[in-house]
Amino acid sequence: MNSILQKIIAATGLTRRGHLVEATRAIQRALDGAAVATPVVAPAAVRYAASSMASAELLDDLEREAEPARAEPTPVVEAAANVEIESPVRVERPRVGQFIESSFTAAAGTRAFKLFEPAGFEGRVLPLVVMLHGCTQDPDDFAAGTRMNAFAQERGLFVLYPAQAPRSNAHKCWNWFMPADQRRGQGEPALLAGMTRHVMETHPVDADRVWVAGLSAGGAMAAILAREYPDLFAAAGIHSGLPPGAAHDVVSALSVMKSGTRGSLPGWPGASSHAPIRAPLVAWPGTAAAPPAVVADGADDADGAPLIVFHGDADATVNALNGSHLVDAALGLAPSQASRETGAAASPATASEGRPYTRVVYRPTGAAPDAPSRAEHWVVHGAGHAWSGGDAAGSFTESSGPDASREMLRFFAEHPRRRAAPA
Repeated sequence: MNSILQKIIAATGLTRRGHLVEATRAIQRALDGAAVATPVVAPAAVRYAASSMASAELLDDLEREAEPARAEPTPVVEAAANVEIESPVRVERPRVGQFIESSFTAAAGTRAFKLFEPAGFEGRVLPLVVMLHGCTQDPDDFAAGTRMNAFAQERGLFVLYPAQAPRSNAHKCWNWFMPADQRRGQGEPALLAGMTRHVMETHPVDADRVWVAGLSAGGAMAAILAREYPDLFAAAGIHSGLPPGAAHDVVSALSVMKSGTRGSLPGWPGASSHAPIRAPLVAWPGTAAAPPAVVADGADDADGAPLIVFHGDADATVNALNGSHLVDAALGLAPSQASRETGAAASPATASEGRPYTRVVYRPTGAAPDAPSRAEHWVVHGAGHAWSGGDAAGSFTESSGPDASREMLRFFAEHPRRRAAPA
């Protein structure tokens, strides 16, 4: 009898766990070996297993009766309860754009480039920023130092980083000082403009929001592109750069980088330790003889695209007076009015060491205070030859001071390509 009860009790456990088929088979096996003296218990258990309607009291009695003969511990039956299962929290992973390497070939040769494509903006027409690195740099280094890819992902921008080839310049400088690389349709300006158009043809780029920026030699080349291709580039950002036509060979390039040509300009205010906010108007060698830029689509940009200029007045590599000449070049001979502000800015991590700066905004005479500016000049006091507000992950950067990347993008957003009103 004990053996039968043990089998029935095991079947009971199966039943309570919902395994009715297995419970029925267990009871049937128990009945096959049962003695005639067990008719009362077995049929009740069979009916329970077969119909799932057996009395709980009967099962309890069977368990109590078999208690001394149990060889296994009593199964633990948990009470049924309605349990709310909370849906797992969906953590939105930050999207990361693609940084793709490619190359472009033109009459001036082949140059590699990297293009940042932001994620999450598929199907939308986006602005394009062309970033020209300085000497000894490359696209990865320049992207890290300026943090431009992070801004591009945040705001939805394509960023093109052309790479200067060592075979074209041993120090990977853009050849801004060579006459063959200072004119529209020639040399590196033509190659860079062609590369920009190539990206515009292969990606959904807004043709009215294409801008160029650069550091040092890259800034000087960006200034050339702004002057020679105002129909392509709506505005330019120049950091620690030089004006177009400032040099015509390596020797003159080194001279203007060192002195800002103060010696050649009578009455130049060179006594101050800080560079003047704006220098006297001058005609740089080669500028006056340059043919006027070919302007497409009715654009009215005879003096080139608007500029935002950053320069540290303690720059020992490129004299800060070159920044003043860049502003002159952007303003041309048109009368202008200036508004000036001074302050100090730094990244949050270096707020106690923020560089003071002077910012001057130039607008056409009589223009409203909120009218688009023609030029903007930032002099970062005490800063050297480094991208202001940059990341130490890249070369030639300084974290303290105003964030040049952020300010350039703000300036660019204020300056889409200008088109002449239809006649």
